[in-house]
Amino acid sequence: MRDVLDRLLAWWQAGESVAVGTVVATFDSAPRPPGAVMLVGPELEVVGSVSGGCVEGAVYQLGEEILESGEPVLQRYGVSDESAFAVGLTCGGIIDVFVEKVDRTSFPELAEVAADIAEGRPVAVATVVAHPDPSRLGRRLVVRPASAESAGTEVLASGGLGSDRADDAVVDDARGLLANGRSETLEYGPDGQRRGEGMRVFVSSYAPVPRMLVFGAIDFAAAVARLGSFLGYRVTVCDARAVFATASRFPSADDVVVDWPHRYLSGEAAAGRIDDRTVICVLTHDPKFDVPLLEVALRLPQVAYIGAMGSRRTHDDRLKRLREAGLTDEEVARLASPIGLDLGARTPEETAVSIAAEIIAQRWGGAGQRLSAAEGPIHH
Repeated sequence: MRDVLDRLLAWWQAGESVAVGTVVATFDSAPRPPGAVMLVGPELEVVGSVSGGCVEGAVYQLGEEILESGEPVLQRYGVSDESAFAVGLTCGGIIDVFVEKVDRTSFPELAEVAADIAEGRPVAVATVVAHPDPSRLGRRLVVRPASAESAGTEVLASGGLGSDRADDAVVDDARGLLANGRSETLEYGPDGQRRGEGMRVFVSSYAPVPRMLVFGAIDFAAAVARLGSFLGYRVTVCDARAVFATASRFPSADDVVVDWPHRYLSGEAAAGRIDDRTVICVLTHDPKFDVPLLEVALRLPQVAYIGAMGSRRTHDDRLKRLREAGLTDEEVARLASPIGLDLGARTPEETAVSIAAEIIAQRWGGAGQRLSAAEGPIHH
């Protein structure tokens, strides 16, 4: 919605009604991702796109009808439909589009959501797009982190989906999507039951993608970068050695940087590009690289995770050097070293899984033990 938000907000502020078509689910080779939006304005002007031109005509017609009726509709377009060729979706994909009427009454929180997006504050909007009770369609819940500077685990919610149980379930799931900057349709029972169907809720997340900084251009770093990308991080690999830090060696990384690690991290922190969702993996296990780097990292006020690779002997030597550099016991205690959980990992890929598991456990408060050996709730 970012690309059409200014126009939508202008109409909203003027007291106008707008038909908003949002892609809430895609299958196969769909042309636009979930969250793509098309507007049909009060003068029937079209802004945005839900399919790159394939089904815009059909959505436009549906938008006209909804501006008149005010009743939201979830419509599927795809090659399996009789009208697929007629509406032009011939790419082989399938998309679900939720079309609703948006105005000051139906979406009173829009101005606040727009301000959050404009200022880079994480916010998620959960909308009921399918429900056995038609009166629940279009109901909304706005989810924000309790801390405006991050997409952390403590959240605040406004609005409502029709029941406290449904609100609680969606808030719990929306915070995970918001933490990763992902938009997705979730399915529940009619009253928010975890095991059930009937209520579908589209969660549209607006948050910077969390960062994973991997220091040390080694084979383990390539595996960690692949898994970090899979988990939804924007991955940067940094090493001072240009011969090793190349894009061809790290195809899963979003950025490959040749620089001294401590200098690069200091620059990113000074530029405000490090927050409490950022994870730092120090894989160099070379004192001339990792000690200056960890001096910077362990003194940063907001970082989700700092882990360093190395043997027990390397770890002990590293701690000695860090304390000699003036780091306090409290600062050193933030370091996960040796990095990862005890999975018995041997290969770079297995080691990457152990590192990812530790990051996930620290984010959500998991103990890292086998679920079969534990009791109580699975989700923390």
